[in-house]
Amino acid sequence: MKVHHLNCGTMRPFGGRLVSGTGPLLATAELVCHCLLIETDHGLVLVDSGLGTGDVTDPDASLSRGWQWRSRPVLDIAETALRQVEQLGYSASDVRHVVLTHLDLDHAGGLRDFPDAQVHVLRTELEAATAARTSAERMRYPRLHWSHVTRWAPHDPQGETWFGFEAVRELPGLPAEILLVPLIGHTVGHTGVAVRDGDRWLLHAGDAYLFHGEMRPEAPWCSPGLRFIQNRMETVRGLRIANQDRLRELVRYHGDEITVFSAHDPVELRTAQRGRVAGGLSAAAAGTSARRAGRPGRAAASPATPRPR
Repeated sequence: MKVHHLNCGTMRPFGGRLVSGTGPLLATAELVCHCLLIETDHGLVLVDSGLGTGDVTDPDASLSRGWQWRSRPVLDIAETALRQVEQLGYSASDVRHVVLTHLDLDHAGGLRDFPDAQVHVLRTELEAATAARTSAERMRYPRLHWSHVTRWAPHDPQGETWFGFEAVRELPGLPAEILLVPLIGHTVGHTGVAVRDGDRWLLHAGDAYLFHGEMRPEAPWCSPGLRFIQNRMETVRGLRIANQDRLRELVRYHGDEITVFSAHDPVELRTAQRGRVAGGLSAAAAGTSARRAGRPGRAAASPATPRPR
């Protein structure tokens, strides 16, 4: 398999270093929509879809005015997953599967561009989106993004153990090197997606965290603006915080085997695109921190010793 790291939607919210962690206070910050495009023997697989061409050409139809004002998306059609797929010489029909971390508007916006794809998502997330009633829920899950989908593949959080994470499952029709790793908290059906890339794993953690500094094994830190956003958007606070702790443990003790990254951090995206190790502070640095502490490598906290895949 060949893995491409794509930015499928730049956002430039106000807040400067309160969001980005660096730079002037009055500058605009930068967020991205970090997606994966995976070339397999059976077609293309997209992990998250960012903002789509419909969002760019007619944003008011699918993106609420409030979200547009807060997030300030650039809306560049060249950044959409469809245009980047075409730039690589493929067509929309070559994308056979889309695997979503969750159905928030900045993750599912590109679904309309791939109408023939099978869409994989946790069942509880699909149920939450289809049952959206309040204005906040409808803003989060705009029906226009996914009402056309006829080939849903809803999955329940059950399966094997992967580096201490329970209920990890393979996806029917996809290579065994692509797994769902449930990370409930940001939404009720939020999941990570693990992808085997050569001799190491990638873990797309979605919105389980938002800032690379949160994955520092020692003294984790998040910018105030992104901490506010996480608190505001969370649906299950206890699980969100617990899963962040588990991700830090994963980086600390398995950083030489796994690259962890989130959906919106531009530092992690650029590091990944340069072909260097990405994983919060960096997987390599995390492993070094653990060794310096004189602690043996072990899996993230689990009731039993995990059996890595």
